[in-house]
Amino acid sequence: MSAASFLLTEQQLLCGICLDVFTDPVTLPCGHNFCKSCITQNWDTNIQCECPSCKYPFYRKLDLHVNKFISEMAAQFRLLAGRSAATELKPGEVPCDVCTEPKSKALKSCLVCLASYCETHLEPHLSATPLKRHHLSEPSDDLKGRMCGVHDKPLELFCETDQTCVCMLCPLLDHKSHKVVPLKEQIERKKSDLGRREADIHRMIQERRSKIQEIKYLVKRSKDSADKEMTDGVQMFSTMIQTLEQTQEELIRTIEEKQKTMEDEAGGHIQELEREISVLLRKRADSESLLRSKDSLHFLQAFSSFTAFEAPKDWSEVRVKAPSFEGMVKAVVQQMEETFGPDMKELLRQVELIRVQQAAVEVTFDADSAHPALVLSGDGKKVHHDTVKRKLQDSAERFNPSCCVLGSQSFSSGKFYFEVGVKGKSRWTVGVAKQSIKRKGVIPLSPENGHWTLWLKNGDEYAALVGSPLPLSPGSAPEKVGVFVDYDDGLVSFYDVDTAELLYTFTACDFTEKLYPFFSPGLNNDGVNSAPLVITPVGGPDAS
Repeated sequence: MSAASFLLTEQQLLCGICLDVFTDPVTLPCGHNFCKSCITQNWDTNIQCECPSCKYPFYRKLDLHVNKFISEMAAQFRLLAGRSAATELKPGEVPCDVCTEPKSKALKSCLVCLASYCETHLEPHLSATPLKRHHLSEPSDDLKGRMCGVHDKPLELFCETDQTCVCMLCPLLDHKSHKVVPLKEQIERKKSDLGRREADIHRMIQERRSKIQEIKYLVKRSKDSADKEMTDGVQMFSTMIQTLEQTQEELIRTIEEKQKTMEDEAGGHIQELEREISVLLRKRADSESLLRSKDSLHFLQAFSSFTAFEAPKDWSEVRVKAPSFEGMVKAVVQQMEETFGPDMKELLRQVELIRVQQAAVEVTFDADSAHPALVLSGDGKKVHHDTVKRKLQDSAERFNPSCCVLGSQSFSSGKFYFEVGVKGKSRWTVGVAKQSIKRKGVIPLSPENGHWTLWLKNGDEYAALVGSPLPLSPGSAPEKVGVFVDYDDGLVSFYDVDTAELLYTFTACDFTEKLYPFFSPGLNNDGVNSAPLVITPVGGPDAS
């Protein structure tokens, strides 16, 4: 049998005093039923004994006995439908204050009774006329907190002046002349504010998720670049090692072949000499034997044949030429230098560029210093010359008439590095300058005047401006120029970023004040030099 089928029975089994299912029910002569303990306590606290429901009077206390039938029905109800049907409370749900364990979920709280009721125990507040006037609210486990501590009335209003919840009497007494609005109206406002804040939080979450993706992408790009560099490095060094091993084997083989040729020649001479020594030894033995002969006729006959012996080879002019090994290793090393020299130099250039790029800083163009004819992009990363001069205040910081602009950032210690895209330009000037340089009039660019710069003019004339222009001859036309400054060591270096070629270095610079990046995109020259100077991200692609 389901809990729903006991709904009517439960209404009939409720005690009118405790509003709970009967415990030890007793029946009064008027026919109404109550828990034995409830009716006993009621009569103990009242002078007159009467039925709490119908007010039927009793002139003496009755000897009450438990109604077994109703008691068994109440017990059966509790067992089958009553408390077993109660749902388990979830975190945050308010329990009914009337239910015995296990407690049911409260549907409403009464601010008059200061109690919370489930669906069953809320029924009297919905049907009984006196209880209908009670103020019901959403379930709360802090009912006292919903009451005015001064007037003991429900908090139904909100004082905007004091930013606090008040009751209906507060605006008449303690909050006179204050701006008061209904609590529901204030809740709607706050919910609207919370909605906007939630939208902001959602936006910030999305921004941070996007930043995470950006960082992960940069990490992946960095790893891919690192893997490529490692692969190229391993391949290059493997090739070098293989070539070195082959060269070593060839050197050893050449030396061994020379030594073997010399040994073969010497061995041939030794064999021939040993054969002649054998012949001479036999001749000497024959000579000694002839000298000992007593037969005069035999001596003379033998002596004539002995003197007819062919004279042996003259070895006095025979020489064994020892091969020369001196200089062979040196020659091989020189050959290796010719083979590896360009690659090694390129490798060293790349290593040096990577080293200085570690000092990369953020640089943007300073609009307050820009000549009126220079046009800067919104992000402060591009600048070009326009034929129309803008009407700007000629402040002390602004260059005029020289078409120059400084960077917004200054540096007075340590190392810094930035890169400038110069692709498509026929004239430009890039470098650094001290803060106190003159910005009015035509001032020659030189270290003496506080400038350390490199320029291009006429499309192919590069020079370091050391006082008078010092011509430079890059291996190729730079499309991106890197500028490195070591403030403490007094050094300014310029690099062709694409080839890692060191273009020029100013040394022994005496820096005593702030340095600023210095730029001039050059005049437009009827569109020939219209391309902008671009401050590019270090290690990033060219920007146009």
